[in-house]
Amino acid sequence: MSGIQGKVIAITGASSGIGEATAAHLAAQGARLVLGARREGRLNAVVEGITAKGGTATGVIVDVTRREDLQRLTDTALSQYGRLDVLVSNAGTMAVSPFDDLRQDDWDAMVSTHITGLLNGIGAALPIFRRQRSGQFVNVGSTAAYVVKSPQAVYAATKTAVKVLTEGLRQESGPDLRVTLVSPGFTHTEGIGKGASPEAAAAMTRQRDEIAMPPSAVASAIGYAIEQPDGVDVSEIVVRPTAQA
Repeated sequence: MSGIQGKVIAITGASSGIGEATAAHLAAQGARLVLGARREGRLNAVVEGITAKGGTATGVIVDVTRREDLQRLTDTALSQYGRLDVLVSNAGTMAVSPFDDLRQDDWDAMVSTHITGLLNGIGAALPIFRRQRSGQFVNVGSTAAYVVKSPQAVYAATKTAVKVLTEGLRQESGPDLRVTLVSPGFTHTEGIGKGASPEAAAAMTRQRDEIAMPPSAVASAIGYAIEQPDGVDVSEIVVRPTAQA
């Protein structure tokens, strides 16, 4: 199936930021969406906004660190639409801080969200894609995997893991599946600075307001990868503001 029209697409972290923008972008092009996020109120608002414009979307409460939640997300796609064409693994946290702050709970959260969460999505969707003999993984990474800047080392390490896992999955995917890494640079989302140390949050928020690109730019890149003809795999997209070094 080429294009976006009619495809069943599941998105994690869909209640705000890149996930919300991607949902709106894909819905406008006729995708049937299964949206996962932890915040029920925000998720319901995204679903209602899409359906009010004639789009098709269903919300599922999902914490990507829990295997059963990802299973419920993919099961919902199968029960409602009979298939799953794309899984966009977008859920993330950016609770960055200097190592000396020893915010180990934040380190754990980034590892469990970006690495375990990604693997949980692969575990839920890969058997479906194999049975269908079609499917696409779109994993949202970060330019932090290419340029490490203080105090983002743990965040950068987890996003580097996303990059490595995506490439390994692509190599094992075979001729029927597609695997895409989309690595955004500075993007204007509410997650920038959230949970970070006060100094880091202030610096990141200031930089966001000065140079960040809109989430719609990343959504457009994700849509480009999905809309390619069968047999064409856009393996990697890096999208960043022109002002970002």
